Formats: sequence, structure tokens, C-alpha cells
Amino acid sequence: MSDPRIIRIPILPFGMVNCHLIAGPAGCILIDTGLPGSEGKIGRALRREGLAFKDIRLIVITHAHVDHAGSAARLRALSGAPIVAHAGDLRYYTQELAMTFCATGWFGRLFLKTGLIRRPYAPFVPDILLAADDILDLVSYGMAGAVRHTPGHTDGSISVELASGQAMVGDLIASGVLLGGIWRTGHAIRPPFEDDPRQTAAALQRLLDSGAGTFYMGHGGPLRAPEVQAHAHRLRRATTDCCRAAATE
Repeated sequence: MSDPRIIRIPILPFGMVNCHLIAGPAGCILIDTGLPGSEGKIGRALRREGLAFKDIRLIVITHAHVDHAGSAARLRALSGAPIVAHAGDLRYYTQELAMTFCATGWFGRLFLKTGLIRRPYAPFVPDILLAADDILDLVSYGMAGAVRHTPGHTDGSISVELASGQAMVGDLIASGVLLGGIWRTGHAIRPPFEDDPRQTAAALQRLLDSGAGTFYMGHGGPLRAPEVQAHAHRLRRATTDCCRAAATE
């Protein structure tokens, strides 16, 4: 099985919000779906690669924030592809429960005040719901790799780990300045929100230990393993700016 191509789909300029396509000979896997209304940008990206919505074989939603799950229901309807996600975020996907947000710094606190991160989106129930530490083997979707639980950013965060050493990690890590980065894009930072930095560090370390060499993310990137390793080390000493239960400013 040849190494797949990773195609970044910018949803907002400067890498501020990204989706990704993993493209292989048997079709492609879509990682995250962007904000509500992002299907046009994703469709254009597919056409540039000679692909169409019908070529999407699986939709992976890394976590329930609106900039990652906002167009999931629409992309499923357009492609017919199943959605895989984790039970830890299920009540947010169905919109039964409002998400809480733990800001990692001043930018996160300011972003919360805009209300944009709380924007509702079309609810959905994932077709493949991972629980606990379930692993989804991607061989049946034409890829050598797996989807696994990587909590820390949210309780239900998941990542895609490919045998080629590439990992799609959602918001476990970010890079640059101001949500994606117009500067210092090769420098790892915490995303604006993060439930548990030590849990995130453990998830990143597991990916590094299993051979991940390049990390693709929702904001900025990609980053190489040494920078991710340094970030994981910093996270082990980090503290949250609010406790999870009270992170609803």
C-alpha cells in the first residue's frame, strides 16, 4: 500500500482553520469538516485533486468544536460516507449539551467573548462511535493506519495515525501566532482551549512513541516530531486557566 497524500484544506486564511484529506488509490478520508457552510471549500479542494464528494470513504471528526464538526451532517449527506467520532463528545455532537471551554490564555478568553466558538451547528449522531480506547483500523478504507482516542483537548478527541508516520491530531496542538499563525508557524503552541494539558501531553507522547513524525492540525502546522516533543514536555508543567466544570465564562 503506497503512502497516502495529505492535502490541507484552508477553511479560513493563514491556516487559521484547516481540514485535511488523506488521499489514496482507493479514495480519500476527510479529517474534520470546518465551520458550518464549509462544504463549498471542501468540494473545490476535492475537484482540484480530481475527486468528488463520492470519493470520500470516511469522515473523521476529531472533536466537537464548531470549527471541526460544523459541516459534518452536510458532508455526510453529500458524500454518503460514515462519520467516526468518540463517545466522549457525543452529547455535543447531538447538541443535547452546550460545550464548556477552558481558555489557555488571553486569546482564548477574548475569543470566548465573541461567542463564535459557541455557534450551533446541525446535530448528528456518528455512524461509528468509538468508546473508551477503541481503535478503528483504516485498512478497510484503503489506508494503512488507525483512528484512536487521544483525549486532552476535549474528552472525546481522536486522532488519525498513519503507518507512514503522519498524524492528524485536530487541536491537540497548534502552531504560530493567533490561531494558526501568520508568524512562527513552525513553533508549537497550545490551542485557545484545552481541557487537560497533562492528558494532552500523554496523548502526544503516545503518538510520538509509536512513530509519528509529522503532525497535521486544525490551526497552523504541520509540525515535525522534535517540536511536538518539546511541546509535550512543556505541557507536563502547564496548568489550566480554569477548571473544566467552571469553564463557561
